[in-house]
Amino acid sequence: MAGQATGNPAVVGLAGFGMTTLLLQFHNLGWCGSGIVFCTALAFGGGAQLIAGFQEFKTGNNFGLCAFTGYGAFWIALAFILLLADLEHAQVGWVGTHLKIGKDLGFFLVGFTIFTGILWIGSFAIHTIMFFLFLTLFLGFIGLDLVHLADMKNLLTITAIDLVICALLAFYLMAHTIYLQVFGRNVLPVGGPLVKKA
Repeated sequence: MAGQATGNPAVVGLAGFGMTTLLLQFHNLGWCGSGIVFCTALAFGGGAQLIAGFQEFKTGNNFGLCAFTGYGAFWIALAFILLLADLEHAQVGWVGTHLKIGKDLGFFLVGFTIFTGILWIGSFAIHTIMFFLFLTLFLGFIGLDLVHLADMKNLLTITAIDLVICALLAFYLMAHTIYLQVFGRNVLPVGGPLVKKA
């Protein structure tokens, strides 16, 4: 008797990543406040994506396991960084983190820039849309590094637009995966890998 088919955790991981990235860029563009970003980062970009990453372990997909758990943890950490910064700004006595939201956040982002660069190289062997998703994400992190560490605030708008494209690519991949199953055919093509596996 064949084993029961299981769902693909990537659809949840991509949705959580795409939604939270999109909302943060809406905030960076001045279109919405930070409250919805904080809540979505904890619940969807963080919590749901982290669970999706753990589910990727069962599929044997190291790329998905690393990406979804890594970015799920990123969103949870970012939410708490922003919370601590707000509490410290409000002079809540017990916090005492002395968080410099510009530079400290910048170094936090540098770590995830390196993390993203490693995954971007791996995306060469997956498919074209994955390559462009991680390319825009990698460029977005570099842009945010420069905004926070080099005080190049003029780059924030173009970086936000780049990351909106990244978020939309994540939604595209989510839709590709869902439609492939429900329609039984490749409705949204993703292209072949840029580098062939050995």
